[in-house]
Amino acid sequence: MRRVAVLACGLASAAILVGAAQAGLDPAKLLKPGTDSWPSYNGDYTGRRFSTLTKINDANISALSLAWVYRLNPGAGSSNVGSIKGTPLQINGVMYLTAPDHVWALDARTGREIWHFSWQSKGGIHIGNRGAAVLGEWLFFETPDCNLVSLNIKDGTERWHKQICDLDQFYYGSVAPLIVKNHVMAGVSGDDLDVPGYVQAHDPETGEMQWRWYVVPQKKGEPGSETWPNEDAMKHGGGMTWQPFTYDAELDQMYVTTGNPQPVIAHVNRAGANLFTASIVSLNPDSGKMNWYFQSSPHDTHDWDSTQTAVLFDGQINGQTRKLVAQAARNGHFFVLDRTNGTAIVSSEYVKTNWASGYDEKGQPVPNPKKHPQLDGVLVSPNQGGAANWPPPSFSPQTGLFYVNATRAYSVFYIYDPGDNPMGWGGTDRGGWGEAMLQAIDYKTGKVKWSHVWEGGSRAGLLSTAGNLLFSGGASSDLVALNATTGEALWHAGLNASVSNGAITYELDGSQYVIVGAGDTLWAFVMNDRQPPRR
Repeated sequence: MRRVAVLACGLASAAILVGAAQAGLDPAKLLKPGTDSWPSYNGDYTGRRFSTLTKINDANISALSLAWVYRLNPGAGSSNVGSIKGTPLQINGVMYLTAPDHVWALDARTGREIWHFSWQSKGGIHIGNRGAAVLGEWLFFETPDCNLVSLNIKDGTERWHKQICDLDQFYYGSVAPLIVKNHVMAGVSGDDLDVPGYVQAHDPETGEMQWRWYVVPQKKGEPGSETWPNEDAMKHGGGMTWQPFTYDAELDQMYVTTGNPQPVIAHVNRAGANLFTASIVSLNPDSGKMNWYFQSSPHDTHDWDSTQTAVLFDGQINGQTRKLVAQAARNGHFFVLDRTNGTAIVSSEYVKTNWASGYDEKGQPVPNPKKHPQLDGVLVSPNQGGAANWPPPSFSPQTGLFYVNATRAYSVFYIYDPGDNPMGWGGTDRGGWGEAMLQAIDYKTGKVKWSHVWEGGSRAGLLSTAGNLLFSGGASSDLVALNATTGEALWHAGLNASVSNGAITYELDGSQYVIVGAGDTLWAFVMNDRQPPRR
């Protein structure tokens, strides 16, 4: 099978400059990234998507202007690659951008294409690709046909590829890998054939698998097996790991957020909490052994996976500094946990919901059986899309606020398969009403401090900065900058489509850039030379 890396044509001087800049990524920069880079999916291991840069700020945001635009170019004969759902990386002045089966290297200053890699696919679900990971001179990404691929970042040539899942079982690859020490962490996607989700670690040099952790137990007697009715149910129990993980180097804990159980809607054959689906799970990155778990959606019956980012930060709780992890889950509930042991500190709603009767002694929601899907339908909030979905949230240590684009929505959930052993989905939701808003949540109380209602929908990812700014996609195919403290809209720029990923920022040659994807186009903004002074 032939893999293609295409070197872009350009000015010789520019090629030499960028080529010299294509140095490898120092592993230490993953622990303490500089403001001149964005070296991983969330910018760093914490998942905060917060930048300390201030050259673009709430006083001068009106001077932000367009720097360059790049439209995805998959090459002659390639099919449509869809929207940019991944977060680009920026390392040593070079940007690495992905779409299903494709990777591009761009000059981060100009948007000029340096090289393009095209994977010759055998199939799989091409719903999107979340991004890549880089270690040293090597780039890693997943393909829809279940491969983890390693490329040379200098020219995009393939180094190795390894199968990570079974395409015939309707698994597929979409998650951005995470580099932790000498491990490349890979997750899997797939929701149709009642198969188990898992995380596995690979050797970055050889690609060989180092360990695998299954989200659902594979044998009776294993931890969590008591929450399933039988071994067959748990072996087919789902729990996909399709969003990027976070990591605390000091505690040496990796935080994995897991997907919904299967069958997805029809649930009569999987009585119990269905561990460790719809959970935040702490793993030892060297062994894959579980440290602790917290289940955001026990016995989920609405397709509310809990793969939303587990965001890490230290904060004040009752006058004491605590190591915390927070999640705005798809089911509409917000959780703050002690990340050393998983103990719940805050459990609250961030949009109004109607499916739970309260919280148990662990701070986990208690599902109301009357809100399980029914043959004749039942009105539930949120809808199947969830109060939040895959677009990443942000946390600002400067404001102490957790930001998430949210939707308050109602729909009617139906059971289609009333049998004793349903498979696949066995039901879905239909119709309803919804409104979208950007919620700023006080982590200490779980209460919404301010809410910016969108006049239309917005599922965009977020970026907050020390310039007291919060960047989001708006409801009018635009990029919007808001005051991170108050939620006031300060600036917006029209794009070719709705924002389809989360923005990033970096500084090169003294200029701060903001980069965002909209449909099949990457937009770069930069501050004008003439700037009003910061207030």
